[in-house]
Amino acid sequence: MTADMILPRGFRSAGLACGIKENKSTFDLSLFVSDEPCVGAGVFTKNQVCGAPVKVSRERVPGDSVRAVIINSGNANACTGERGIEDARWMTSEVAQGLGFENEEVLVCSTGIIGHFLPRTPIEQGIPAVIGQLGADASSFLNAARGMMTTDTVPKQAMRELTVDGTSVRVSGVAKGAAMIAPNMATMLSVIMTDAPLSASQADALLREAVDFSFNCVSVEGHTSTSDTVILLANGASEADPLSADDLVQLQAAIMEVAMELGQAIIRDAEGADHFITIEVSGASTQAEAKEIARTIANDALVKTAIAGSDPNWGRIVSATGRTSVKLTEADIVLHLNGTLIYEKGMPAEFDEEAVSASIRDNRDVSIQLQLPFGSESIVFWTSDLTQEYVRLNSEYTT
Repeated sequence: MTADMILPRGFRSAGLACGIKENKSTFDLSLFVSDEPCVGAGVFTKNQVCGAPVKVSRERVPGDSVRAVIINSGNANACTGERGIEDARWMTSEVAQGLGFENEEVLVCSTGIIGHFLPRTPIEQGIPAVIGQLGADASSFLNAARGMMTTDTVPKQAMRELTVDGTSVRVSGVAKGAAMIAPNMATMLSVIMTDAPLSASQADALLREAVDFSFNCVSVEGHTSTSDTVILLANGASEADPLSADDLVQLQAAIMEVAMELGQAIIRDAEGADHFITIEVSGASTQAEAKEIARTIANDALVKTAIAGSDPNWGRIVSATGRTSVKLTEADIVLHLNGTLIYEKGMPAEFDEEAVSASIRDNRDVSIQLQLPFGSESIVFWTSDLTQEYVRLNSEYTT
């Protein structure tokens, strides 16, 4: 997944271990830099309890003079009061001073344990070191992806390349996340970069559209965290001409694909999960109603534990559908599990329960397809099952 991942033109990155985490050799600091001023946009958590870095970065985008994003892992700098705000601003000023930028040109993200003050000493030593390791090669990009990780087991990267009027344009992104994952923006961190030319308003619109169909369509356990941030940077270094409407459509598709790949990678890395579940809801009157149903199924603990136990328990899925605000009855629902019809218009279908159970048990990927008769709107949503290992990992997270 990561061997051929490269940055868009004019970007550099780095990642290293500066000593924030208990294991001092584990990467915990990442830096992304553009050689020229960037257009920047951001989408942030809707949790009213949000981290200091969210508050600082949210003040600085959208804008047309963003130069860098500094990210630490192992400490979320959330619920840390005014000191947390000062520490987040201090991080941006340290990076700005080291690179010759203005403080406001640097964005900041933090992820990790909530309620602990940021340890300045290792970060103060780490920032000059990470600046010194900045590179445009694949290994530098991979190191930056590693520096964002907390309980992630693998770094998450994605890239697309497209041609605009004969000019090659790249879109490259990184993300972190494995738990505390729920849609409402996204429960994770991500930086997406492109060398396409965009205005601040274009970048903001493209990012929000991409987030809505990617990170807003993933969930592990329904918890929207304090630190969620997705940043889009566009520096125009490809020297492509200003984008036409058709060009913007192409770029939107590429950004969407990168965001979807990263969002799905988060679910595949969900803590303790055994199954990657794709939920497709079709035939809804509105996309909002389709998403509400998909989200409710995805977050339902009984649905998730049924999948963990390889149980084709259609009753839990149908019941979850009925507890949404969407007006429907059991007769409006047609349900397939791993391609097998198991419920149809108010009645269970005849199917081989042992075969469907085996299809769940023997495959990591599980498909839930729910069809309604109301319209043509649909959504695809991704989640994981809920296992004993997930409970164990999260019960031991801070102890």
